[in-house]
Amino acid sequence: MSDLTVGDVVAERTFPITRDSLVRYAGASGDFNAIHYRDDTAQSVGLAGVLAHGMLTMGLAVQPVVDWLGERGIVLDYQVRFTRPVLVDASTGASVTVVAKVGATDEDSTRIDLTVTAADQTVLGKAQVRVSLT
Repeated sequence: MSDLTVGDVVAERTFPITRDSLVRYAGASGDFNAIHYRDDTAQSVGLAGVLAHGMLTMGLAVQPVVDWLGERGIVLDYQVRFTRPVLVDASTGASVTVVAKVGATDEDSTRIDLTVTAADQTVLGKAQVRVSLT
């Protein structure tokens, strides 16, 4: 990774999320909280609408880095702060965009900083992935 420079964009991707995506994720994760698929339930607890699962958003956000690494490296650490929910409209769904940039590098590892947005707003703060070549 010695050829990487702070500020380099190493990956960028947009993920569409639909209500069907949320139902599939609920089945895979076991998180069947109704705020993830029913507007009336989400609104009854003060939300603007159905929200994507936080762990789904977090998983999507790291995927471009994993794809970029391929078999030449590993993820050592991954951390985020949830700053804003991803609202998933029944008709249009939502899109989560991830831009992965080199934040810091040293002899042993590289920190990749993720900018994760939906509806032109940041949804994950301090999203960082530490990676290393194997």
